[in-house]
Parts: sequence; structure tokens; C-alpha cells
Amino acid sequence: MALLKITDASGRQWQYPLNPKAVCTIGRAPDNCVVLDDPRASRHHAHITAEEGTFTIVDGVVVGGQLKRSANKVLINGEPGLSHELKDGDRVTIGASSMRFEQPPQERATDMRYDDKPLGHTQLLISANDVMSTVLKKPTTTTSGIMARDKEMEALQRKANILAELYEMSKTLGSVFDLEKIFDKACDIIFRVTPADRVVALLAENSSSSNQDEVPLHPIAMRTRDEKLEAHAKRLTIGRTITRKVMKDRVALLSQDAAADEEFASVESIVMQGVRSTICAPLIAESGVHGALYADRLDQFASFRSDDLELVTAVAAQTAVAVENVRTHERLAREEVARANYGRFLPEYVVKQMLENPESFKLGGVNQTITVLFADIRGFTRLSEYAQPEKVVQLLNKYFTAMTDIIFAHGGTLDKFLGDGLMALFGAPTATPQDASNALDAAVAMQRRVMAINDDLRSEALPEVAIGIGMHTGVATVGYIGSERRSEYTAIGDTVNTASRLEKNSQGGQILISEATSTAAKTRYPLTPRDPIYVKNRVQPVPLFEVEWQQGTSLHDEQ
Repeated sequence: MALLKITDASGRQWQYPLNPKAVCTIGRAPDNCVVLDDPRASRHHAHITAEEGTFTIVDGVVVGGQLKRSANKVLINGEPGLSHELKDGDRVTIGASSMRFEQPPQERATDMRYDDKPLGHTQLLISANDVMSTVLKKPTTTTSGIMARDKEMEALQRKANILAELYEMSKTLGSVFDLEKIFDKACDIIFRVTPADRVVALLAENSSSSNQDEVPLHPIAMRTRDEKLEAHAKRLTIGRTITRKVMKDRVALLSQDAAADEEFASVESIVMQGVRSTICAPLIAESGVHGALYADRLDQFASFRSDDLELVTAVAAQTAVAVENVRTHERLAREEVARANYGRFLPEYVVKQMLENPESFKLGGVNQTITVLFADIRGFTRLSEYAQPEKVVQLLNKYFTAMTDIIFAHGGTLDKFLGDGLMALFGAPTATPQDASNALDAAVAMQRRVMAINDDLRSEALPEVAIGIGMHTGVATVGYIGSERRSEYTAIGDTVNTASRLEKNSQGGQILISEATSTAAKTRYPLTPRDPIYVKNRVQPVPLFEVEWQQGTSLHDEQ
């Protein structure tokens, strides 16, 4: 199995298994397969493709059918490169992040072939949920005397040995996050407790899918009991009919004595390959079916027993837990980076939605109706003249922290800080009918919070401050804007310019809103008409209203 072992700019380390059937994207954005917490990495910096077991890293991503290169390049073993066929041990550097590519030579041949032959009649099935009780069931005594006791003791000893193997496996896999080591251990146990000649580990691309018939399975590891059988084993196919049934029904299956099945007699099938008996067990975990373990006998005259089915299923159950741990670890690592990147200016619920369904957010640029809020401190220059610089910085940090919390609490997105001012968006990246109302409630909460900040300033004999707020509702272009080297999530257009103009016309303690915002925001705050103002690129003046926030209550406050 091919792996990327990653150390990003923050020093965090993890690994990512490469799927030979899918493209692996690398960059800062949370929808990448490998998410880097690295300011020097582009949002989508590079991607890795696979063909016939060979992986190639390419600088850039394909956008609109064309390859768009990264700003800071990709270094392969210290040298810049636009495309490079990866070999075991290659080191990839992106910004301050490094990745080591690992792919043992023998793993290049694990791209197995499938067949779609019908499933034979001679089968044994066992529910994965009942596997442990089946493995540990008490043997039935059918004879009497010493012979019966000897057989029972032999069966008990065998089960004790199996338990010891499973216990050893659970201890090993409990702290392992390397899929290759996990499947090496699983194969080792299967070879020790069953007569299997070949074991293939199959991973599902989307284990949470409800339709397991459509989930592609790709082999990530293959082991044979005897090295002499390896060349022969690689030529054999895997029964897709068997794997589909196992994944869909969540049962372990033993295709026993295939030579006797009439349906196999007239076609090139498992028998023609020299495979007499096959076991396939699902990797079932809480989040879904992660794949399957596929074992078979390569001797046409040998077969598995029902005990072997139980044992392989037990090993598969242990393996599934380990795979679940690996995938959870990888998911949490990606989420940690995404939260660090986006939690600075997006509310928590939006970040959560982005992580759960990144494709639902058109972050490349989209026109949508939003409410834009600008706020700026009045009297800041006078405060700076009286206070020590460290006091000024302390005040700004306290002010911005409080304002950011209020914006997030009302579902807004912090666009940017502008000196002693800020810009916030309500309705981006997700729009709701309450966006304008939420923006107005946030503005009132911000004004009230400044009153508390002034109490602290008075206690330190410092001048008080006030903020002026302006808001406008309309259509704006929202998305990532800038260059590959430096971009930010923001909004542009007439709506933004109008909101900024309203804020510049507001006095300390005022909230000025446009007629569009007053119409969209269902508020019970009294509104006082003010003289309209002219805005650049607008022929007609913009009607204004002042929010009498100290007199009224909003629907949000009442609830």
C-alpha cells in the first residue's frame, strides 16, 4: 500500500493512504484529501494520480479543464518539479510542509482484477454481528467416554489459542495508525489459524454510503502463504459477486466446494483458476462497512471449513475497529486544520457544515443576497494620544474579541479587520431568511457591549470610545478573491460599497441602515428616517434609517 507520511508547517504529523482509483488533492482548503495548515500552500496546491500502480504528483489543480499551477511550486527531493513519478522514499515539500512517499516495490502489483461470475449454490454464511459468540460457542458432544472428552479438550484448547491470537491482535492494533501494519497483522493471524493460501485486503472508497452495491473496492494489500504462490496469486481475479453480497448484506461468506456447483461447471470461473474455496468477510464498524478481507485456497483439492469462516470473520471484526480508528484519526486531523484555517472568520456551525459537506459551498465565487455590516471606533485617535501603546493594543484586542464573538453568535462571518474597524457578512457562505434580522441584532449587541467596555476605560481614567455602524442588504459577489499567493474569503460589489458609505456617515453610538435592510429585517426597534445619501455609481440617493436601539427590543431579544 502506498502512503504519504506528512509533517505540516505546525509540526503536526499523520499519514494518508493513497487510493490507486482516486485522485489525491493537497492544499489548504478543507475539501482536499490532504489538508495542510501552511500559509505558503495554495488552497489547492497539487494532486496525485495513479496508473497501473504508479503514482505521479502534479503541481497545481485542474480548473475548468485547464491545469492551474500553484504559486510556491512543489519540491521533489529538494528540486522544483511540475510532474514527477513518485518512488519509494521520495520527499515532497510544499511551503514549510513535507511529505514522504512510501510504497514497497511488491505493492505495485496489488491492482487486482475482478470477475463477475455468478455465485455458486454451495455457501455458508455467518452474520458479522454474531461472530464472537459463534467462535466461542461450546462444542457439542456427540460421542461418549474418553474420546468425547479428548475432542472437547482439543476444541477448547483450539479456542483458547484463537482467543490468545485475537487478544494479541487487539493489543497490537489498538495504537496503530498504519494501514499496512494493520493488514500485515491481520494476514499473519489468518495464516496462523486457517489454511488460507492467499489473503487480499479490500478497502471501500466511501464506507458511509447507503448503497453498498455501488461502493468501489480497491485492493490495498495482498499476502500469500508461500512466496512460490505469489506470481500465480497475482494472476487470479476476485469474485465481485461475492464481495458485493458481503458488503450489501453485511455477512461473511464461504464459497465451499465450488467444483461441485453446476453454475461453475460450464464457464471459466473460480474452479478454472485453480481456486476451490473462498472466504470473504466484511470490515464492519460503527460508521459503515470499510471493506473486506478476501481469503482463498489455491489448491483445487483443498477447501475451507465452517470453523475457518468463523475465524476469518473474527479477524475481520478486529481489523475493522483498527481501520475505523485510522480513518477517524485522519478525519480529525483534516478537521483540525480546517477549523484552524476557517474558525478565525466563520462561525462554528458554518465550519461544521463545510467539513461535513464541502462541495455544498461554492467558495470559488457566487452572487447571492447578503447583509453587510461595517463598524468603526469613533474617538480612537484621541484615545491613542492619552494611552500607552500597550494599553491601546490591549483595548483593541478586547474590543475585536468581543465583537467577533457577537458576530459569530448571530450567524455572521467576520470578513476582515480594518484598522480600528471591521467588516462582517450575514448570509455568506450560507444564506437564510433571517440574515438581515441577525445582522441588526448583532449591531445592537455590539453597541451595548461598547458600553461595558467604556466602564473599564473610565476605571482606568481613559477616554471613552463609541462605534458607528452601517448596514446594507443586496446582491454581492462572494468567494475567495486575490492571488494564489494571498487570497481571502470576502464580498465585493455595490452592496459592500453602500454599507461602507453608511458606516462613514454614522456617528458614535449610531446604527444606520438602508431601506433594503429595514425591509428585510423584521425588527421591532424604532426606526427614525434620516436624510438620504449619495453613493458612488448610484444615480438615486440611498434612503436611510437610524435604529433607536436603546428604546426597542428585537424579536431575537424577546425569544
